[in-house]
Amino acid sequence: MNAQDPRTPLDERLKWVESISRLLDNQCKVPGTNFRFGLDPIMGLVPIVGDLSSFAMSGVLVMTMARHGASRYLVIRMLFNIFLDAVIGSIPIVGWLFDFGYKANQRNVEMLRRHYQEGKYQGKGTGFLIAVLLAFIVLFGVLLYGLWKLAEYLWLWASSVW
Repeated sequence: MNAQDPRTPLDERLKWVESISRLLDNQCKVPGTNFRFGLDPIMGLVPIVGDLSSFAMSGVLVMTMARHGASRYLVIRMLFNIFLDAVIGSIPIVGWLFDFGYKANQRNVEMLRRHYQEGKYQGKGTGFLIAVLLAFIVLFGVLLYGLWKLAEYLWLWASSVW
């Protein structure tokens, strides 16, 4: 196995991270094209619940990557990716199209792969892992609040139109 091959698994313990990432972002292929998509944009069709589920699954992936040696800076970049994906992905229609193209989980796995190849693996950091979990919970709360306010606004707008 060549360490520079992008298909090379990161680590035996992280194979499931790559599998889930592929499932969320690249599992299906549009026939006759190179365009791939996964469950993330499909789950995004279910308002609020789909976006929150995708965000939570992505958060679990980032937590696992942090536990297996991702640096603080890398984890912050990964959290930004999934937060951006969740926020923009929650916007009706535009967000759904964004979900097809952005593929935050795949980006995070590729960043981790480069991180390993560059020899920046750091091992476990339990204190840092707790901080990441707290940051994720805060981001999840902010996202939930924003989605609630968006749904409230859309409900008021729709009821005023009819």
